[in-house]
Amino acid sequence: MRLLTHNLLACHARACTTTSNNFPLIFKDVQVELIQAEPNPDFIKGFLPKIEWNALVKTARSLGQDVLPEQSPDFSKPLNDEALLNSLHHILLEIHIMEGQMICPNCSHIYQIRSGIPNMLLAEHEINK
Repeated sequence: MRLLTHNLLACHARACTTTSNNFPLIFKDVQVELIQAEPNPDFIKGFLPKIEWNALVKTARSLGQDVLPEQSPDFSKPLNDEALLNSLHHILLEIHIMEGQMICPNCSHIYQIRSGIPNMLLAEHEINK
């Protein structure tokens, strides 16, 4: 699972509500693999407005990646900072979480990650209806 995907995931267990702190999910006991990917600056630029910057920075730092600035870039202007684009490419597309857990900071529900795939399915009694 790439950090690009992680930045889009939130807990939807019954114990969590829309006003709760269910994002970002916190990694625990993860195995990280670096897999090189072909750079695509246009993809990164197009996806940036969808990124929750503070969550990305927090998660990247929890994995030992401290190259992103604390302050979000101004996405209303063209991003031409090549170093930042390279850092974003690495963090979003080349860091893969292969095994471990994601834990909801609100309800502590655990989502397993196996072979790089997060299991976001909930049991019937866990579904928020």
